[in-house]
This record gives sequence, C-alpha cells and structure tokens, in this order.
Amino acid sequence: MQNNFARKLLVFLGVVCLSLSTWFIAPSAAWAYNNPELLPDTETPIVDLANYLPKVQEESLIKEIDNFQAQTGWKLRILTQYDRTPGRAVIKYWGLDDKSILLVADGRGGNLLAFSIGDDVYELLPRTFWIELQTRFGNLYYVRDRGENNAIVDSLETVKDCLVKGGCQVVPGLPKEQWIFTLITSIVGGVILGFAGIPRKSGQVFAWQWALIISPLWAILFISFGIGPVVTRTTDWLPLFRNVMGFILGALVAYLSPMIDRPTREEGT
Repeated sequence: MQNNFARKLLVFLGVVCLSLSTWFIAPSAAWAYNNPELLPDTETPIVDLANYLPKVQEESLIKEIDNFQAQTGWKLRILTQYDRTPGRAVIKYWGLDDKSILLVADGRGGNLLAFSIGDDVYELLPRTFWIELQTRFGNLYYVRDRGENNAIVDSLETVKDCLVKGGCQVVPGLPKEQWIFTLITSIVGGVILGFAGIPRKSGQVFAWQWALIISPLWAILFISFGIGPVVTRTTDWLPLFRNVMGFILGALVAYLSPMIDRPTREEGT
C-alpha cells in the first residue's frame, strides 16, 4: 500500500513539475513574435539578421530601394532572419502600409522567400504572381545555384520591373524547367489528337468527329498548358516554335502508328 501510494505521489509531483515548467518556457516563444530590440536604432530598408547579403551588395541595394521609393512611391523592404526574428515589430518600425512590399528571407523552411503585400499592390500584381515569384526564386535549387543573396535581389528586381510597367499577371521569363513542362504537355496533346483522328471507317482519311469530341482534352494540354505559359512570359519565338513542332510531331506519330504497326503484323503472319 505504501509503495503504491509513494509511486502515485511521485507521478503526481512529476506532472505538476512538468506543468509548471511550461510557465518558464512559454515567454521565450512569445518574444519570437514581437522582438523590436533586434531592429536597428536608425531606420534602414534592409534588416539582414541572417547575413545573407554581402556588405557592398547591401549598400547598393539600399540606394536602389530608396531611389525607387522616391520615384514611384512604392515602399520595398527586406528582412532576413534565421533563428531570431523581430516579428510584428517591423510593421511599426517601417510604417508598412497599403503601398508596401516586405520580402522576408528565412532559410529554415522549404522555401527561402515569403512576401507581405499591401492591398494597393494586389491591383497590379495578383496573388498568383506572388506564389509563382516565391516558388521560382525561393526554391531549393535556385538558391543552391545562385545563393541566398542573388535569390533576394533577382526576385526584388522582378517586382520593381513589373511595378514600373504597370503590373504583371505572371512572373516574366521562362525557366528551362517550366518550358520542358510546356513541351511535354504539347507533345501529349498532339498524341491525343493523333489517336483521336485515326480513321475508323473505310475511305475515311481523318476522324474529325472524334478529334472534335476529344478536343477539350488535347486543346487544354496544347493551348492552355503548352502555349499559354510561353506567350505570357516571353517574346522569344523559339520555345513557341518547339512546342508547336512537338505538338505536330506527336500528332503525326500517333496518327501514323497503325500504318507502322500493320506491316509488322503482316510479316509476323
């Protein structure tokens, strides 16, 4: 009886100690969301707590940001952080408003970049633009090849260019990985059209009826996913030409496949 009582008492005391310990752990986590002492005494458009930007590059970027704000009225700000963050204290520190764009670079997550956008900015650069911007310049492979500093600078230059020309619906430029995807969808769309157009009646050259029935599928693959992303992101004709040729070749190979297969069967018999 005494042993059971003592065991229960120890368990109870352990639970109480564990509960009380949370009172001492909680304040340090709370400070992470509002830590104004991490901010410089004098206002600067860049707070580089993670030391991602070389000194010379940071000084040059500060001048560019100040000049851009003076010329256009758009307020660009950069915060880099790793294990420490000023949190919401940056709102008061920078006076962030509807014409502000805050770029936060944090290497702890899967993507380096995050953005906090003022309401007026969304009129020129929609939410889809920011999602694409983040995934293009903040992904692991881009950061590994270009470095954290250039990922920050490249994304900011893209934002500045789009604001100057009155807005962008998509991020300009066509990365190789994205073009390869558009080429694949173009070829697949052509293959579907080619198989749909294979004659099914004697004397028929092309089954237009079947091609039209399946047109929502091959047209979406070719036009929406194969052509659309190219023409909206670059004026270079070469990616577009390659996608069109891929579509045509895919359609021809699929359309002619029964003719290629027929002699093989006849030789087998």
